[in-house]
This record gives sequence, C-alpha cells and structure tokens, in this order.
Amino acid sequence: MASNGNRPVAVEGGILMPERLVPHPNSVSPEARAFLGMMTQYMAMPRPPYPAIDDMDGWRANREASDANMSAMSKGFFGDAADNPTETTTIAGVTVHVAAPGIVFPEDRIYLDIHGGALIYGSGEFCRAGAAASAARFGVRTFSVDYRVPPEHCFPAGLDDCLAVYADLVTRYDPQKIVVGGASAGGNLSAALMLRARDEGLPLPAGLVLITPELDLTESGDSFEVNKFADVVLVTGLPEVNALYAAGHNLAHPYLSPLFGDFTKGFPPTLLQAGTRDVFLSNVARMHQSLRRAGVPVEILLCEAMPHGGFAGCPEDQAMYADIRDFIWRCWER
Repeated sequence: MASNGNRPVAVEGGILMPERLVPHPNSVSPEARAFLGMMTQYMAMPRPPYPAIDDMDGWRANREASDANMSAMSKGFFGDAADNPTETTTIAGVTVHVAAPGIVFPEDRIYLDIHGGALIYGSGEFCRAGAAASAARFGVRTFSVDYRVPPEHCFPAGLDDCLAVYADLVTRYDPQKIVVGGASAGGNLSAALMLRARDEGLPLPAGLVLITPELDLTESGDSFEVNKFADVVLVTGLPEVNALYAAGHNLAHPYLSPLFGDFTKGFPPTLLQAGTRDVFLSNVARMHQSLRRAGVPVEILLCEAMPHGGFAGCPEDQAMYADIRDFIWRCWER
C-alpha cells in the first residue's frame, strides 16, 4: 500500500509514513551537523549481510574486520586520550586494561568500564583505548574488562568475565568507592552485572553509568522503528548479532535484556544517557520508568539530535561527558 501523497496512511497495526526528508538540525553545533552529514554518506554505502547463525568462520571474519575498523577509528571515538598509557593485566583470569588520568587522582576510587561493540566487537585495542579515554574524561583510575566474545564464547561467557573482575575488585576496594559503567553493549553488560552481582550476594557499587545502553535484546521498543535510519551510526537494530550472542537462551531473560529485571530487590543509583536520534532511545525511556517506579535513584541525560554513540568528539560530546563525570563524583560524595 502506498502513502497518500504527503499524508500518512492508517494501516492495520501501524502508520504508513510518506517519503520525507529528515534534515540535519540547526539546533546542534556545526561540527555535529558535519558529523551527521558524513555518517549519512557512510550509512548509504552497501554492506554485506551478516553470516548465517551457524557460520563460525564467517562470524570470525566479520568480527576481525570490524575490530580492525574500530581500532583504526579509536582516535575518532576517544580523541587524544586514546594515546594515554595503559597497563594490561589479568584479574581473576580475565584480561583487563588499567589506565590512570594524567592528573592527581584519588587512589581509593575506581571506575569499572565495560566496552561496547554489539556484544561481539571491540576487544583488544578498542577496549584499551576506551580505558584510557574514561580515565581522562572522569579523572579516576579505570579498569576496562576485555571480556570474551562470540562466536567462540557466547552468553554467559562475557558476563561471567565481568562478574569475575567485579568480584575481585570489591575485595580490594570499598564498593561505595566503585562506579561501574559502559556504552551500548557495555551498558547491557554493566546493567546485567548489577543484577547478577546482587543475585549472587555481592555488594553493589556507588553508581552505574549506562551510555546509550543496549538493554533490550528483544528490540521491542518504539525507537527501533521510529529512529531507524535517522540514527546514522547504528542505523537499525541488531537481531542477528543478538541471536548469536544469546546462543539459544531466551532474549527476554534479565541477564540478556536487563530492562526486564526486578529492580525492587536492589540496584545502584543510575545515570541513563541517549540521543533523540538513537535507535536505543526507548531502552533508556523504559529503563528510567522502571527504575523510578522501583525507588532507585535515577537520572536521564538526553542529548539533542545525537545518534547512537555520540558525535565523535564534537562540543555536545564534551558537555555530555562533563555531565557524566559530575554524576560519578556525586555518587562518591553520597
């Protein structure tokens, strides 16, 4: 059925939208508009389909190509902070990258960072650079978990790694001097880590930072359709990758989709961030509502016209990270 000129058409179960132009808005900086324009050109380029769910070699090749691309783009994601020195170590059998800010910092406070990358990408250099960037942005020693990923290591391997590192850190640091956080898939694992740590009797940290978090692997929220293609970074949902990661487990399980967790049993004070063009915007809207109803202290940081993951260092990103840093330090002041 075609749309009716410039007017939408009512169809069973939804709205058939007319063809329309979504402009790069004047409400953001010139740098942000330029980024949207550049990514729109990139988005329009043809991309190969994902491998079949059982094609291990295909998924390995897909991951290796994406990891190489993400490593090459680390400076774009993280700025000059990506070059800051880090130490790679092993905690509880898991590879962890540790970074300190280039300023005087409190020795007794740490940020546990869990990297993004659709639950399959971002290992190695991207994870290391993310540790360096978080240390610089937030002014605190940062531990970044280089967790295992599919196709060799599907759910719950990555979450197991995050839990093992967290369980070790809470024996060495006061949990109320720890803040946990992650972006995108890292937001998924950070929130799932809180649910699982609580369920296993571990103390919760002082705060939780969820940046454009992938909280619902069922992708049931409104923005998965409304912001499709308006989000020039993520573009659409990730059902193929979600299925690979879940390895046959129920996508609605709270350790896979933390949005569906029971927060009345305990959850740390939380900051939620998303952009108005983010495919994951509904994840943040629904999580905010659930946490508030459960009595969990929660703040929401909503960024104008921002796609998934930000504007790659534009002024809006700098303001966003300043707000996140403020939240982290207020968690410690509590």
